[in-house]
Amino acid sequence: MLLSILVPVYNERTVVRASLSQVLAAPLPENVDREIILVDDCSTDGTGAILEEFVREHPAIRLFRKPKNEGKGAAIRTALSMANGDFVLVQDADLEYDPAEYPTLLKPLLEGRADAVFGSRYMAGEQRRVLRFWHTMINQTITLICNMFSDLHCTDIETCYKVFRTDLLKSIPIRSDRFGFEPEITMKTSKRKLRVYEVPISYHGRTFEEGKKIGWKDGVKALGVIFYFWLVDDLYAESYGRQHLNNLTGTPQYIGWATSLLRPHLGDRIVELGAGIGDFTGRLMGRKLAYYACENEPVYLHALRNRFLKTPSVEVLDLAVDDAAALDQLPTGFDTALIINGLERMPDPAASLRRLVARLAPDGRVVILAPHLPGLFGSLDRELGHLRRFSRADLTRLFNEAGLTVESLRSHNRLATIAWWINSRLLRSPRISRITLKLFDKTIWLWRLLDPVVPLPGLSLIAVGRKR
Repeated sequence: MLLSILVPVYNERTVVRASLSQVLAAPLPENVDREIILVDDCSTDGTGAILEEFVREHPAIRLFRKPKNEGKGAAIRTALSMANGDFVLVQDADLEYDPAEYPTLLKPLLEGRADAVFGSRYMAGEQRRVLRFWHTMINQTITLICNMFSDLHCTDIETCYKVFRTDLLKSIPIRSDRFGFEPEITMKTSKRKLRVYEVPISYHGRTFEEGKKIGWKDGVKALGVIFYFWLVDDLYAESYGRQHLNNLTGTPQYIGWATSLLRPHLGDRIVELGAGIGDFTGRLMGRKLAYYACENEPVYLHALRNRFLKTPSVEVLDLAVDDAAALDQLPTGFDTALIINGLERMPDPAASLRRLVARLAPDGRVVILAPHLPGLFGSLDRELGHLRRFSRADLTRLFNEAGLTVESLRSHNRLATIAWWINSRLLRSPRISRITLKLFDKTIWLWRLLDPVVPLPGLSLIAVGRKR
């Protein structure tokens, strides 16, 4: 296995060579190799020349020099884009943290128990330099507030030592350029429901006179970062094409409303195609005898397996849900097939439904939540990966051809039709802002109250068909 060690460097000429020598000499667990990626954040004190000389001596190390100083978060973002390892570790170049503790940091990851490991300076480590009281209090206050908003119980969110599975960290967008990286990644780790472990580490802190850079202003900014990412669900990098879908449906009040309409039609043995990160799965599984959550995107599969690790009735299946032929791999005898915002992405929905119904138990049901009104198709649909929107006649025809009798066909979320038309057809926006989605979610009680009486077609259709 390979560990990618990311080293952001800025103005550390007095210690950088000694620090990098420790990183090179640090012990690693058996069968783990290392790659070292240095990012010089436009140092002005001669650090750059020292780094170039060190890399000439050790050609396996990669060095990237930034044309202007942007901050630690930006440097980590740059280094991460070049990382090839199975795990990624952030290492400051200032001798405050001891690379000899890499095996301790990696152990929960190598054992498969963790997705991320934080090294805590406040757990019982081997040794810790005693520094200023108020600096420690500020760190612990930021950690406390971050815990309150993230609902994690960390002891040290400002620690440098954070180790992640590389695929997971690359799937999280990093927006903070400076020291806001620490609270940002903690908030997003919580919202993504990653398994986080803490391990005690030694800490050899230094004073401002010795070169420490983080100050009280960064502490104030950290509080702003915590609050911002508590409000905003910016959880998936752009390379993950369905991240906007998760932002759209990742609103708890909306999910509660939609599941209340879907739940009465579900049996005891359910197959859900395109389960995503499990927002609907978690609400619909209830006390079902068997619930198969199907996905094929690696990041979402990982999220589902983590989320339902201790739920014996839920089985996560690696299944290419957009491929009609792959549906032949489904178990037989389930009484409900559930497709939430997935039919519109299938290249051949008719073929997919026929194969799905063939695996369905006699008298079983297919329950679908799909986008309504073909005339609304626009920029938002294209961004979400939709290939089409459906009319009532479209779904009725698809159900009949698949051997299903339509039991109900219901419009849902009528007021949102106006907002969708404005954003997708009139303004041609590629996405709905996260703030708008938050406001939408906070006012669901009103939208839900007015939905039965508004004289508009719904943004979505809920269709239920029974196998003939």
